[in-house]
Amino acid sequence: MTSAPTAAQANPKWMTIVGWVLSVLPCCMPLFSAFLKLSKDERVVQGFADYKHPDALPLTIGLIEAGCTVLFLIPKTAVLGAVLLTGYLGGAVHVHVRLGAGWETAIALGVAIWFGLYFRDPRVRALLPLRR
Repeated sequence: MTSAPTAAQANPKWMTIVGWVLSVLPCCMPLFSAFLKLSKDERVVQGFADYKHPDALPLTIGLIEAGCTVLFLIPKTAVLGAVLLTGYLGGAVHVHVRLGAGWETAIALGVAIWFGLYFRDPRVRALLPLRR
């Protein structure tokens, strides 16, 4: 009696590689952004002050941003991380639209995150088939 293939065995190698490339590249931006917030970069602090946000907000947002991104990069928590990052990026789109700034990058990051997960996790492909 043979057991069912595991998720790693059922995923072709090329899909796993493409999935990880599409997963890691968009994570560079939120990790860098979180680093700037957590290191209290003067431009970030001033930007938050200009919009009258509380002084502790960059730290809080930086921790959330870094936490969601790390959850996404860990295979066992990747789906939760993708959902949380999508919510975070939705908030970023709202803020950027409200400020009249470029919101397209946040949308592109969200799309890349889900495509990366789609390629690297066969369970996600089973839930969201592009064709039948």
